[in-house]
Amino acid sequence: MRYDVRRRRPRGWAHPDLADVDLGRVLDALGDPVRLEVVRQLATAGGVVQGAFDVPVTGQTLSHHLRTLTTAGLVRVSQAGRFRCCELRTRDVEKRFPGLLPAILANAGVGAPRTMPP
Repeated sequence: MRYDVRRRRPRGWAHPDLADVDLGRVLDALGDPVRLEVVRQLATAGGVVQGAFDVPVTGQTLSHHLRTLTTAGLVRVSQAGRFRCCELRTRDVEKRFPGLLPAILANAGVGAPRTMPP
């Protein structure tokens, strides 16, 4: 995968405008237990390097799950050197779907997600 210096993320990782994302896509992305665990870990930590997730899948499968979460508008992936840093798009999701993430995370046993500084 080529690195796009101007966008500070690997090419091919589309970060959609949440106005273009519907609730069905978000709920579908959160319906998988591995993806829900990734979101839970991101909400708890605030941000995670791709290889540091504690999930029972291969790196290739994790990459697939991250791409699904990114396409759904839930996660932002950025490149930092040779690492991919992942963060939950808490503020964006809250603007588009108020109360959705706190409700889902509370059901998954997590408090309110950390918000990213402005």
